[in-house]
Amino acid sequence: METTSVSKVSKGDQRRADVIVEAAGRLFFAPGFARVTMDDLARELGMSKKTIYRHFPDRRSLLAAVLERTFAGVERTLAAAVEDAEGQPFGMRVQRFLIAAGSELGRIGAAQLATGRGGDAMLRQYVEQRMDAVVYQRLDELFREGYRRGLLSAPPALLGEITRGALERLVTSRLPRELDWTAADLLRATVDTVLYGAIRSGHADEQLRAVIPSARDDEKAAGS
Repeated sequence: METTSVSKVSKGDQRRADVIVEAAGRLFFAPGFARVTMDDLARELGMSKKTIYRHFPDRRSLLAAVLERTFAGVERTLAAAVEDAEGQPFGMRVQRFLIAAGSELGRIGAAQLATGRGGDAMLRQYVEQRMDAVVYQRLDELFREGYRRGLLSAPPALLGEITRGALERLVTSRLPRELDWTAADLLRATVDTVLYGAIRSGHADEQLRAVIPSARDDEKAAGS
């Protein structure tokens, strides 16, 4: 989705546009964002609505700019997760990517946006497209690599569908509260279930059988 409102402003106004987008992001991704108005944003920024509208003609164009900025940040985070895991065993690489992806999707409420939060079909389509490009296509590439190397017994497309559903469900689930687990605990359990249940037994060597630590294990190790 193109948002020309920011690109058309002069360089001198770019910083103000960035400030508006940053503040809008804080409000739009907070609980109850559907009720956030331009008046609320103007009060948050301490500026007039006229100034905001000079950069963004309506709420929709502003939300589009917020989403572009947000998904650019998600993409950087996931790229860093992939880079940090380079050279690690295949299971660890998938684990780190899934945990980073789940954390980012939960942080921005992407699942709710994609299923109707905000009431704009074009924005929902944009969110779905960006989630697919930033998260799921990269995950599919990892699964295809594992399948080519003979590490996975299940078809990559099936693993991709299962993992996609798990990620989107977990970021909106009540399970963290009901089980008294952190989101990281649940995501790591999902990795165990999806990934290690699919690895061929003949290839489950010492590296691939390595136990994935829980978030609590990491906390204990850090405190010791």
